[in-house]
Amino acid sequence: MSSNEVLDENVQLGGQINPNVPPLTEKENTFRNQEHDPSTIGSGYGYEKELGVDETTKELDDDQHTDFLSDPFRPFDDLPDEPHRIITIRAVFVGLCCGALVNASNVYLGLKTGWTFGANLFGAIAGFAVVKFFSKTFGENFPVLGGSFGPRENNIVQTAAMASGGLSSVFVSAFPALYQLNLLDTPKNDFWKIVSLTVVGGYFGFFFATPMRKFFIVYVARELRLIFPTPSATAMTIRSMHQAVSGERIAKMKMKALSLAFSAALILRVTSQYAVGILWDWHIFTWFYIWGHHHNLALAVENWGWYLEFTPAFIGSGMLVGLNVSISFFMGSVLAWGIIGPALVHNGAAWGVDISGGDPNWDGAITFASLSLKASNRDHPSPRYWLLWPGVLLMIAVSFTELAMQWKVIYYAFRALYRGIANGLYQIGKAAGKEIGFFKRVGQQEEEDLVEDSAAPHELVKMWMWMPGLILSIICICVVLGVEFEMPVGMSLLSIFLAFFFSFLAVQCAGVTDITPLTAASKASQIVLGGATKGEHWNVAHAQKLNLLGGAIASMGANQSSDLTSDFRTGFLLRTPPNQQWFAQGIGTIVAVFLAPAMFQLFTTAYPCIIDINADTCAFSAPSVSAWRAVAVAVTDPAFPIPRSSGIFAIVFGIFGSFMVLLRHYVWVGRLEWVRTYHPNMMCIGLAFVLPQTVYGTAMVIGSTAAYIWAKKKPGHFDIYGYAVAAGLIAGEGIGGVINAIFQVAGISGDKYGTNIACPVNAC
Repeated sequence: MSSNEVLDENVQLGGQINPNVPPLTEKENTFRNQEHDPSTIGSGYGYEKELGVDETTKELDDDQHTDFLSDPFRPFDDLPDEPHRIITIRAVFVGLCCGALVNASNVYLGLKTGWTFGANLFGAIAGFAVVKFFSKTFGENFPVLGGSFGPRENNIVQTAAMASGGLSSVFVSAFPALYQLNLLDTPKNDFWKIVSLTVVGGYFGFFFATPMRKFFIVYVARELRLIFPTPSATAMTIRSMHQAVSGERIAKMKMKALSLAFSAALILRVTSQYAVGILWDWHIFTWFYIWGHHHNLALAVENWGWYLEFTPAFIGSGMLVGLNVSISFFMGSVLAWGIIGPALVHNGAAWGVDISGGDPNWDGAITFASLSLKASNRDHPSPRYWLLWPGVLLMIAVSFTELAMQWKVIYYAFRALYRGIANGLYQIGKAAGKEIGFFKRVGQQEEEDLVEDSAAPHELVKMWMWMPGLILSIICICVVLGVEFEMPVGMSLLSIFLAFFFSFLAVQCAGVTDITPLTAASKASQIVLGGATKGEHWNVAHAQKLNLLGGAIASMGANQSSDLTSDFRTGFLLRTPPNQQWFAQGIGTIVAVFLAPAMFQLFTTAYPCIIDINADTCAFSAPSVSAWRAVAVAVTDPAFPIPRSSGIFAIVFGIFGSFMVLLRHYVWVGRLEWVRTYHPNMMCIGLAFVLPQTVYGTAMVIGSTAAYIWAKKKPGHFDIYGYAVAAGLIAGEGIGGVINAIFQVAGISGDKYGTNIACPVNAC
């Protein structure tokens, strides 16, 4: 799940910095669907006392801030001069390294919780620190590493990081689901199959994103009010770090905070595996059970997964997403695993699985989070299996309702696409010596909607550069799906069409709301493909395989094209030549298509339970996998696999979720708009039903509460350090998880040399 969609499948933390915009016209208000916080823009405010920044600099910062707010569709004019060729070896290399860290981290975090995070700010801040160090250390005498360093080259670092840090979402969702359903062999034997599919899917998104720059960033940006909040904030952060007076000092402080947080989180994650019950998880009710001479009430609470986990990644994510999201997530856990789940067991509608192992000291130890075959059936479900369906349907209903709320944006986007095609036909006719009046009238754009491209004609990506690649990637998708996975050409073309359609929607939704609707894209693709496979009367296993693979192609296309188009927005504001950004994206995608499968193989080798549906317990709960598998089974299985009571509740819950979205959009307006601050995030509540661990919601509340108090008490201090600390905590735990997986494979992990003291049933 992205942090971006709160958080949808892929929650990159979209929306962590939301640029404000000036008062909108009635037409523009159509597209304004989120509250913007002007206190979180850029990094030039509130810390004059700490840095000793003089009043002149503060006024300059305020002027720059005001300029952006007055016209967020005009590139920055106050940037220092740089050499024309900014795609340097050092920029690309450092960007690839930053992206590789995020990519590896995302596979770990995604398998843990279904959340993935973007490389925008991490690549921008870490890239600045490293390349600036090279620039000063080697100077002009060693041009490969030394020489001047400006914001456009910093953008190349961030672009390479964003591209190489992508494509992890399908490895925490579709591919594990394929293995859990025994539809593929093993990740090791299928490695090159997986790589081939990732290559064609990733480069489809890469080539498709190229013309989207001209359309969404320039042609219709002002008309559709496509702010792209996180990419715009990334551009402002890069600009602020390169300001002559205060920028470098601010950047150093940010990088120091990021490095310390990263190191602390990594060390904690690696060392804690040797004493999980002391350093990582605090099973407080297990302690009560032991101290109280085996009092069953304490053990009963423990059975439902109520304990504390000091997970830096979700303390950090709580700092980014704020109180509303984190409290919604936590209360969803309370509702699912503190109220509904125990009520199901009490009334005989669901059953747990004994994990005591026959030890009389732990008699009564039960897991209610099993998804094994014996606990995943209609007649004898575990609470997790029962709760899975309401959670999945709620997320789908909310995602589609949110998408429907953008109908005017979608209408204007397709109208603009029609206008763009008409204008293109008019230009072709004009070149041929024919003046076609109809196309000229249709293709005209209102003058106030025009955006001037920051790139010169020779800096643009020409059609001959991307069109052959797009056609070749489509052909290769059909070949790979047909040869490697036995998918008919018709189904492959349907998957590609869905990828086209949802990529287009994903980009415009990300531009307006900062949310990439991957849940809607993937689940809608699975539903459409499920209907197509039913008409072919294939056996269930083959239909499920095609369903998951087709959904994966649509998800990869939408994810990659949205990420890279957003990168173009950052480059547009910084006046980065798009052809140089394009090359950096292409190089970064090469790393992503090999690294993400390799990380997936590493984790499935170290923790086989990830792809074993019969495992009662696992260190990785993989909620996105459960959601993908559930939809694939539901749309292809001739026998209805859902418990009747669960199905009825899921329908009611989904309707309620849609109603809550409508309530937020249409009722909490005008004088009641303040209520939106307290309106629950239904996507997070649905995720809590799918995710059996309650610890993540608790950790996020800890992080968001700490950030709220910090920002209230010392806003300037938080503005400098807050998001850098959060990014460091997230990346640090992710890389620590990768190191733990390597230790697991090498046989030196906590399983062999650690202690399970203070853990329930002597196992954490």
